[in-house]
Amino acid sequence: MENMLEKVKFKGFIWPIVIGLIIWFTTGIRPSGVSVQAWHMLALFVGTIIGCITQPLSIAGVTLIGFTLTVGLGLSDMKTGLTAFSNSAAWLIAMAFMLSRGVIKTGLGRRIALYFVRMFGKRTLGLAYSIMGIDLVTSPAIPSNTARAGGVVYPIIESLARTFGSKTEDGTQRKMGAYLVFTEFHANLLTSALFLTAMAPNLVTAQLASTLKVNLTWMGWLEAASVPILICLAVVPWIIYKMYPPEIKETPNAKDWANKELAEMGKMKLSEKIMGSVFILTLVLWMLSSIIGMDATFVAFLAISILLITGVLSVNDLVTEKGAWTVLIWLSILVFMAGKLTEFGFITWMSKSIASGLHGVSWAVMLAILAIVLFYSHYLFASATAHVSAMYGPFLAVAISAGAPAQMSAMLLAMITAVMASTTHYANGPASILAGSGYVKQNDWWKMNFVLGIFYLLVIGIVGPLWMKVIGLW
Repeated sequence: MENMLEKVKFKGFIWPIVIGLIIWFTTGIRPSGVSVQAWHMLALFVGTIIGCITQPLSIAGVTLIGFTLTVGLGLSDMKTGLTAFSNSAAWLIAMAFMLSRGVIKTGLGRRIALYFVRMFGKRTLGLAYSIMGIDLVTSPAIPSNTARAGGVVYPIIESLARTFGSKTEDGTQRKMGAYLVFTEFHANLLTSALFLTAMAPNLVTAQLASTLKVNLTWMGWLEAASVPILICLAVVPWIIYKMYPPEIKETPNAKDWANKELAEMGKMKLSEKIMGSVFILTLVLWMLSSIIGMDATFVAFLAISILLITGVLSVNDLVTEKGAWTVLIWLSILVFMAGKLTEFGFITWMSKSIASGLHGVSWAVMLAILAIVLFYSHYLFASATAHVSAMYGPFLAVAISAGAPAQMSAMLLAMITAVMASTTHYANGPASILAGSGYVKQNDWWKMNFVLGIFYLLVIGIVGPLWMKVIGLW
């Protein structure tokens, strides 16, 4: 049998290699105050990030090559390098991926979704809030916002839309489907901003913040994000309803449809009951982890152990959970490489240089500029992971150097990184799925996202700091 080679997009290597080599071989003209090690590490880090954008391989493959070069070129020894994979945040998100597998495998996620539709589905606006509720309830333990959007919520939206005669193939998208799809996209963004474990890039921000001595805990994240994000969650479905109204306003049949689907599912199975109990236990322990001194990553391991012992998940489920192992690789390596930049003094040099160059500018103005640039620069990225890895740490370092309160700045910029996907149809995984469904025209997607992006910047940028002042973060 002929050996088959895996597909590699070799053209995707061109820009990472060219730019990495340019930086590497301009060591002789590097700025004063930057060591040779720091400059070489910058070359590898920038090359890796560009590779995450051009994706000749998956992000895990690109970062693995970056790790190999870091060790092979003498910027770390192998023993130290392997400590990257002891990163507790990476293991937390990997275990959370496995937890989410249980939610989907048992059918609990679908049952929760149908309950929401049954309770709030009399009107299309109510359906939109029920869609948002589904994402909100499942987001703390499904760290893949793509899995939530594509695996849990979108199938419900598509079934509902077709039930009411709203289809992509016959031009009836605006009856209902377009409105629900676009609302789900924004609900997904906002729930991703609300919980530390709601999307993988959040853990990148938390780890990058920790390299600057800023600790973002699960409960601390929720407390800081709660007011600005809940305001957005309460208002955004209504804004979209006014901006992009569905043709069908009343949906009296939605409740009957949900009841029919629930009847077909039958009574709640034992596996669902166990999964639901473990889900609640995990959330409670995450909330209390900083109070009772229980490590959040240990809580995730405890939850998976219970699911294994009770038979809800099998070892094969864990082994085949590709998303978990992929995240473990790229998150561990990116945080390790970013940590090397800090260790070699590059981040400190850069933040001080920018801060001194903007001498006289108040920290509040500086932070506002950083937040706006961070948000709108996402037009250049198709990956939140690559964007966060490249810009969050340096931007936070600059803000802190300018005198901005560290904890507040870290959370403000973290919330921005979650909602910055309100830009393009390629901004993140959920955008690719939902925009690619064909329900919303591309020009409508861009125009409405631009309006909502301004709304998010205003709410997060104004209400966020005020709320964090109230709770004593600065």
